[in-house]
Amino acid sequence: MTTVRSLFSRTRTRGLAALAAVGLVPQAMGQGLPTMEAPSRGEGGGLIETLQNYLYDFGALGGLILATVAFIIVAIASIATFNEARVRGEWSKFGVVVVVGVVLIVAIIWLATKAAEIL
Repeated sequence: MTTVRSLFSRTRTRGLAALAAVGLVPQAMGQGLPTMEAPSRGEGGGLIETLQNYLYDFGALGGLILATVAFIIVAIASIATFNEARVRGEWSKFGVVVVVGVVLIVAIIWLATKAAEIL
């Protein structure tokens, strides 16, 4: 009896999930859920424009993620070079890593900003 009950429970849950995916669940079951936010450029005149606006936001987010990853990589390299310079006393290599890292981060942020304008 327990296996029949658990089988029915799993089937009912999967059935509700399938109905929800298709959009056949009554609106009363979805009350209290947050609504999807409009893209930063607005809804647009149709489905294609709305999707393009969401893709624009996704591209801008990709640029921010790229800049964040570059910042983390530069920080890790700077810390490793600092530790190496402290032990060996070669501070010129540390200075080069920091300066090149800062230039790299500024270039990536500038390129991401230009790319967002082009999108």
